[in-house]
Amino acid sequence: MKKRVVVAMSGGVDSSVAAALLKKKGFEVIGVTLCFNLPDLETKKPRCCGLQGIADARRVAHTLGIKHYVLNMQKALEERVIKDFCLEYTRGRTPNPCIRCNQYIKFGVLLKKAHALGADYLATGHYARIVQARYPVHDTPEYLLKKAKDQHKDQSYFLYRLKQAQLKHILFPLGGYTKEEVRVLARRFHLPVAEKKESQEICFLPGTDYRSFLRSKITAGLRPGDIVDLKGNFLGRHKGIAFYTIGQREGLGVALGYPAYVTKIDPKNHQITLGRKEEVLKSEFFVKNVHFLNPPGEKKFVLKVKIRYNHKEALTEIVQQDKKLKVRFKKPQFAITPGQSAVFYDRDRVVGGGIIDEVL
Repeated sequence: MKKRVVVAMSGGVDSSVAAALLKKKGFEVIGVTLCFNLPDLETKKPRCCGLQGIADARRVAHTLGIKHYVLNMQKALEERVIKDFCLEYTRGRTPNPCIRCNQYIKFGVLLKKAHALGADYLATGHYARIVQARYPVHDTPEYLLKKAKDQHKDQSYFLYRLKQAQLKHILFPLGGYTKEEVRVLARRFHLPVAEKKESQEICFLPGTDYRSFLRSKITAGLRPGDIVDLKGNFLGRHKGIAFYTIGQREGLGVALGYPAYVTKIDPKNHQITLGRKEEVLKSEFFVKNVHFLNPPGEKKFVLKVKIRYNHKEALTEIVQQDKKLKVRFKKPQFAITPGQSAVFYDRDRVVGGGIIDEVL
């Protein structure tokens, strides 16, 4: 009897090729597209994951000869992702909504839907790999989350909150391919989206303009306040702490005679502090909401840490302190940002991670 797999199909090249590969391997494939039904800020018409994405996914499903369904996830996205996204910005922090979407929507709600459809697995077009450990710590099977073959496309950073019980039922068919190879496969499978351009934006944002989105959702954190230097001297006024992030250089509206960067955001006093680039370099910080895919077993350990998706991971010493971790880089890093995720790596394996809470 064929194993059944639900594939999250966005209408893009990656998820379409993932579905095609699984069909070729002999799985019974069911395509599911998530519709978040969020209105465009200007036209008020549904935009998120657009009607075009649903139509493209349906065309691919027809080409492959598989069933296709559309699930409305508007409520789940609002409750689990968007509320936190807005709240974090009002606190002067910079969230990563894609990580929460993976945790709660794709591998939370959707995985449960997949099981309800009688599926053995849920598959996505993520560039990452899941392998079974050769020597599990316990008698039960243990799974490892690893980087993808394509280091430029690797998305393991966004998946660090997955649990063992989830990894057991997840497939990442693209983990062993490069993006170029996936394009070739799309053409070979005659998929109608083979030449479709890649989308880099956060699905519920219009382009990259998160500020307009925040204005439409919140008022807290949007009132103007003072911009000061490291000594507390007044430099100017800002438009609201929600519009700024650590390390930001553009759009500050202040001329100091040297390149100025946001070094601190103080939500209590509604204040932004500016300084030189070297003053944004930090070494130590605390991590909260810690999650390990494979617990290290010691209270003190050395791992490489990535503090945002496009950051090259660097060597750290990590110490367990109550429910938090204290992380210290061997060399100072630029713009360690509260609200972002710090993800721990042992070579190509994701060990775990957490939310950057306080920078020392």
